[in-house]
Amino acid sequence: MTLENLRSPHEKTAGLSYFGRMLDKIRLHAAGALPADYIPNLGGGFDGRCINFLKVTYPALVERVKEGGSDEEILDWCYSQGRKPDEEDLEVWNEFMRKRGWNDSGSEMLQRRKLEGGFENRADIQTFFDYIDADEAPRN
Repeated sequence: MTLENLRSPHEKTAGLSYFGRMLDKIRLHAAGALPADYIPNLGGGFDGRCINFLKVTYPALVERVKEGGSDEEILDWCYSQGRKPDEEDLEVWNEFMRKRGWNDSGSEMLQRRKLEGGFENRADIQTFFDYIDADEAPRN
């Protein structure tokens, strides 16, 4: 399903992958433009991992996003309310997230999602980030 204004999880905000996508989902939901099948996972899944990494709560982040501001300003707010990861923490986070589903405890779920999404023959989809990008790409 292709959605306007929803970034790839690969895109980084001030060096942090996935964060901008989470903000996009919050903004789309607030505007009533987020598809229903995305709503049950708001604040969970990768969103949950991201807020846990930053040591903020999802409801507080939602309220901060609703106040407005750039992604970088909201990320700075997260750093001031929770924790500010150093360069090595960011590298570990980014690499973990980028590779999630590849030869790890998420591999079985990724294979199930590929089957459900009709991507079972796509060897290029090796991680959840790959799956998200493929699932949201325009289909011919």
